[in-house]
Amino acid sequence: MSRAQQNSLTLNPLVVLAGVILILYFARAVLIPLAFALALTFLLSPLVEWLQKLRLHRLSAVALAISLALAVLLGLGSVVGRQLLQVANDLPKYRMNIHNKIEALHYRPDSALGRAAEGLNEIGAEFAEPEPSTAAPAAAPSPEKNVRAGSNNTTAPPAAPLPVQIVTLPTNGFESLREVLVPLVRPLGMTGMVLIFTVFILIKQEDLRNRLLRLAGVAQLHAMTLALNDAARRVSRYLGSQLLVNSCYGVCFGTGLFLIGIPSAPLWGILAGVLRMVPYAGALTAMAFPCVLALAVFDGWGPPVLVILLYVLLEFIAANVVEPWLYGARTGISALALLVTTVFWTILWGWAGLILAIPLTVCVIVVGRYFPRLSFLHILLGDETALSLEAQFYQRLLALDQDDARTIALNFLKDHSLAELYDQVLIPALMLSEQDRHKGALDERRESFLFLSFSEIVSESAVYRPAGMAPRARLFRSQRAFAARPEARTGPAAPEPAAIRIFCLAANDQADEITSSMLAQLLERSGFGVVSLPASTVVEQLLTHVPPEPNDVICISALPPFAFAQACALCQRIRIQLPEIRILAGIWGFPGEMEKALERFGSVLPNRVVVSLTQAVEQIGAWNKASGRESADYSPLDATP
Repeated sequence: MSRAQQNSLTLNPLVVLAGVILILYFARAVLIPLAFALALTFLLSPLVEWLQKLRLHRLSAVALAISLALAVLLGLGSVVGRQLLQVANDLPKYRMNIHNKIEALHYRPDSALGRAAEGLNEIGAEFAEPEPSTAAPAAAPSPEKNVRAGSNNTTAPPAAPLPVQIVTLPTNGFESLREVLVPLVRPLGMTGMVLIFTVFILIKQEDLRNRLLRLAGVAQLHAMTLALNDAARRVSRYLGSQLLVNSCYGVCFGTGLFLIGIPSAPLWGILAGVLRMVPYAGALTAMAFPCVLALAVFDGWGPPVLVILLYVLLEFIAANVVEPWLYGARTGISALALLVTTVFWTILWGWAGLILAIPLTVCVIVVGRYFPRLSFLHILLGDETALSLEAQFYQRLLALDQDDARTIALNFLKDHSLAELYDQVLIPALMLSEQDRHKGALDERRESFLFLSFSEIVSESAVYRPAGMAPRARLFRSQRAFAARPEARTGPAAPEPAAIRIFCLAANDQADEITSSMLAQLLERSGFGVVSLPASTVVEQLLTHVPPEPNDVICISALPPFAFAQACALCQRIRIQLPEIRILAGIWGFPGEMEKALERFGSVLPNRVVVSLTQAVEQIGAWNKASGRESADYSPLDATP
């Protein structure tokens, strides 16, 4: 494929995205009512489905749901209208309090602030006075000279300009009616379009879904189905949860204002519940109205302060307790992305985009999640971690920042066991480093730093003890084989006497030696006698210096895929020299199927192949219990994953 074709394929998603943005902007007159209708459809769909379960026809269920929604809106509108009229009628009564509050904000001339302001004004006046000129002022011409000079001129001096005043003619009745009705026609027309779209979508929901699936094509049927279901689930649950939270928020806010003594408390409670649908600015605006009214009604400053404290308390509870518990990961939008997309949709669609920012962004994230060519949208806007924990750990080591990498490991140990740290963070990070090393992406200095840092962090993690937790209970918290031990209930106890010795042997290089030391640490903490051998050890040296017994176990540590061949060859050599000894091959983090891994060992199989340190410790613990009761003879049937 040529470079031009690759560049065109890279730019295609961006071109499509730019085209979609242009369509959203120029077709906003139709798309805004359609977006509101879709939001209402997601909100009313659970009610329609519930009514259908009561044996109602689809059309009847839609009609009843729309009628109930309109009744609720009209009821709230009538309450808001009556309360607004009452507030407007009562405002003249509070004129004196408003005047007194404004006067109280002004500083007195005899106060320290007043004297300082007066001094600044005097200094400014001195700088503003023009300096006296040193030259003699020119004599003003006498009126006689002006008259004589004027008699000699043929043209008269220009006359002063006449003031121009624009006078509007009185309008007739039709023009007055038009000025009143025109501002109302647009919102009424949009409301009617939203209502019509909502009814049509609710009635023809299945037909519209099938048309969208057919438009995507049979090849995208699976991805499109998942995307539609995920978007509908997220938006519907978010809107339902938001309606519940905002309703409770409005009730609590109105009740609090009533207890403070703010007039028309139901009005401000309803406005708080409605305006809170607008991200960021909605709740603050809802608080501003009763706060200003409190300043106008009461003589002191106590009620306005109480209104502000009530707002802060409710926002803290809603934003930090209720919403994370209800919404949680239902929207899937990161905090920064929510702010950016809110600004984007507001610029694109105005106030409608401000209200619909979250549902629209959820749909965009779902599209990026299920369509690979637009996956950058899901990465940029979603709330999922951009880098996995093992990638973060490895990245900090690549940046030569061992302290940050150590902090990541120790923070992980606060909630996980040491075996989980090795299996889920350090070994995957080692695999990433091995991939870069075999590709030649690491220089000698960085490679040495990586292996040294891994070794030091492994040593430090082995002696780390979280506060308030016993070491052995911490180590085996997630291991089923040791869940029934007495120390899990009564505290740490003495380990069972080990009837076997363990020989940990690295398959190939330094990375395998690090994983072998991890396994040796876990086994030593379990009470086993462990002999850890470097990768340079050969079978003959093992037989000469520390001859294993038939009851012992040899553990081969290898990181796939580069050390897999060496692990197979080492297993065959050990089996030839020691045919009765048990061999455990640890192919750490092997991503493929275990049957394929066993095939690569050929006809000489190890007794057990494991892919995690936790499995290795469990298997050796089982062998230790069974030693003396079962024969240790090798059988290929025992080589199962």
